[in-house]
Amino acid sequence: MTGNMWIRQIHRWLSISFTLAVIANIVALTLQVQATWIGLLAFVPLIPLLATGLYMFALPYLDRGRGARQEA
Repeated sequence: MTGNMWIRQIHRWLSISFTLAVIANIVALTLQVQATWIGLLAFVPLIPLLATGLYMFALPYLDRGRGARQEA
């Protein structure tokens, strides 16, 4: 597996954990549980999710720059 495939796989698993954390937060709010850590739980996967998402967003632009250099 290439590096890009690993990043995509990590991004998928982080998105699943973020979704589960948001669902847990909604359930806690519905049950009126006073636990601040449940609200902050979604931030744990959100930061690396942002980093991997920005990396994948930039990949086509980075590849375009590499292709232009290789042609020259």
